[in-house]
Amino acid sequence: MSPKFPVQDLPAAIRPPVSLSAYLEVSAKGVQIYARGKNEKGEPAWIHKGPDAELFDMAGKPFGKHYGGPSWEAPDGSKVIGALKASAPAPQPGDIPWLLLDIKSREGEGALTQAKAILRVNTKGGVAPPASPAGTDEGNVVRVPYQALYLFLK
Repeated sequence: MSPKFPVQDLPAAIRPPVSLSAYLEVSAKGVQIYARGKNEKGEPAWIHKGPDAELFDMAGKPFGKHYGGPSWEAPDGSKVIGALKASAPAPQPGDIPWLLLDIKSREGEGALTQAKAILRVNTKGGVAPPASPAGTDEGNVVRVPYQALYLFLK
C-alpha cells in the first residue's frame, strides 16, 4: 500500500528534502508521558518523558510499538531510534507539534530500518496539562492520550 499523506503540503519547517519520499505510513494511539519537575530555568514544569503507543498499519492492523528514545519497533525485528531535526506547531491548539526526525540508530532488518527520516503529523492531543498553583503537583506523572500519523521516509 503506497502512502497517501501529501508531504508537499507540510509546513516549511518540517518539509523533508525532495530526495526523500514516504514509503510507509503507520498510525499511533497511546499516551505522551510527562513528569512534574523543573525546567532549564529551575521553574516548575511538566517534563516530557516520552511516548507509549501502539502502531497500526493503514488497514488498522497492529504494526508495532512506539516508546521513549524515541523508538519505533515492528514485529519483523526492525527498530529505529529518532533524533529531532525540526518542529512545527500543530494546526489545532491542544495537539502536540508536528516533527521531522532523523534516524539516530537502526537495529535488525525490515520495514523500519529502511528509513532515513520520520515525520510525525496529524497529531491529536498529547499536550501536557496546565501546572497546578504553587507546585502542588510536584513529582506527579501524567499520561496524556494522543494520536498521530508517522511517515517513514527513504
